[in-house]
Amino acid sequence: MLRCRNGTLYTGITTDVARRLKAHNAGRGAAYLRQNGPGELVYLEDAPGQSSALKREAAIKRFKRRKKLELIAGATNLLHREVGQCGSATESRVPMSEGKHA
Repeated sequence: MLRCRNGTLYTGITTDVARRLKAHNAGRGAAYLRQNGPGELVYLEDAPGQSSALKREAAIKRFKRRKKLELIAGATNLLHREVGQCGSATESRVPMSEGKHA
């Protein structure tokens, strides 16, 4: 999940977080992010495969903002484990392999 420059939250899936962030920051990819500006990676979670990642993405997109913010602050956020604090990840420090969800 990304926090856009305008404060909104964007949820999507990818098999390669670094590549996806680079594309978003270059203005490629999701039209929503081209309009609202990519910001920072604030939530990262694993999924066992693409099907479950797509289902989880759909579920998260239905969440109210408050629940999304709880996810960001919660223990399931891999960013807390990967880099120690949410939002401070860099592309090189957040590798994703096949079936990962962001």
